[in-house]
Amino acid sequence: MPSAHYNMTSPTLKIVTIVGARPQFIKAAPVSKLLRTTRHTEILVHTGQHYDDGMSDIFFREMEIPEPDINLGVGSGTHGRQTGEMLVGIEKVLLEETPDCVLVYGDTNSTLAGALAAAKLQIPVAHVEAGLRSYNREMPEEHNRVVADHCSDILFCPTKTAVKNLRKEGFTNIANEGKFIESLDSLPPTPYHVPLVVNVGDTMYDAVIQFSEIAQKRSTILDTMKIQHGEYYLATLHRPYNVDKPETLREILSAFLELDKPVIFPVHPRTQQKIAALDAAFRKKLQKSSVTQIDPVGYLDMLMLEKNARAILTDSGGMQKEAYFFGVPCLTLRPETEWVETMKSGWNVVVGSSKVSIIEKTNSKRTPSSKRISFGDGKAAGKIISILNHISKR
Repeated sequence: MPSAHYNMTSPTLKIVTIVGARPQFIKAAPVSKLLRTTRHTEILVHTGQHYDDGMSDIFFREMEIPEPDINLGVGSGTHGRQTGEMLVGIEKVLLEETPDCVLVYGDTNSTLAGALAAAKLQIPVAHVEAGLRSYNREMPEEHNRVVADHCSDILFCPTKTAVKNLRKEGFTNIANEGKFIESLDSLPPTPYHVPLVVNVGDTMYDAVIQFSEIAQKRSTILDTMKIQHGEYYLATLHRPYNVDKPETLREILSAFLELDKPVIFPVHPRTQQKIAALDAAFRKKLQKSSVTQIDPVGYLDMLMLEKNARAILTDSGGMQKEAYFFGVPCLTLRPETEWVETMKSGWNVVVGSSKVSIIEKTNSKRTPSSKRISFGDGKAAGKIISILNHISKR
């Protein structure tokens, strides 16, 4: 695309970016980098939803994201308390800073609080990764997505499926008929009528392209763990419906014990607590097995673990996509997925939490022969900033 289509230097904008959890750090990194190199002012607000080094600080260091300008330090807690404290803190920041736009990412409580606070102050909201739907209303993230989308003025969608979901919910101002924006010439005339839905591609794809080569040079995790390409499975678990019920958590972990390759298992802090509450006999069996439990790792190490795995078993939406980007088969430990594009051609298979299903489908999983490009061209961040340039303070 000719550079003239990326008008990223004028006007100068003041943008408040809200992040709080590790998937958001990844999604925000390419956009934040461009914002700060194109004369815009970004005020980065970290809610503190993820707060320890392995879940937060290391991502800022490795991805060269500037230190947050403001850290609300909310920490963990119930959804209501956490979201409420974020809402109060973010509102205070917005009243003091009076930004041109608030930028939110994904589907966490930080996303919800940022979108609500801005909308109530009549500050334009831009939602990156808009339009995702699992249609599983037991997921807190599903409610966060829906509310954030309906508070937003600019909805940056990563795929055509996301656009279709928004069309079903009554959004009608859809750029380029929902097709991927290859050229900004296909956008409507400015100033944009809002809410505007735009398929710009996925900023996580931007991040993988930018950082996978860096990871190849810097990460030593394969050597440290003495593991080789294709000789292990990579697994993660963190969703409440998988880890909060001991019987479900045990069912999934029992499946890991019987897979035909060793399992590398970076354990989310919350999942660590739930495993520690299982009976001592099972925990001892797990410790003596070929399942290697490790603390959460940084972004560069995780990219290397993903890229070299035989397959990935996860309930993480982001890891489903990263597996797809790297051409690694994925087994989704959920009853559904919002990333239906990854299921085309068989790259991703939904296996749920049944031990029998996990073992059978993992041991028989083979690398598909083809893959579609469904998440843009790796330049979503530039498109996002070009579109934000046309937002004026209301």
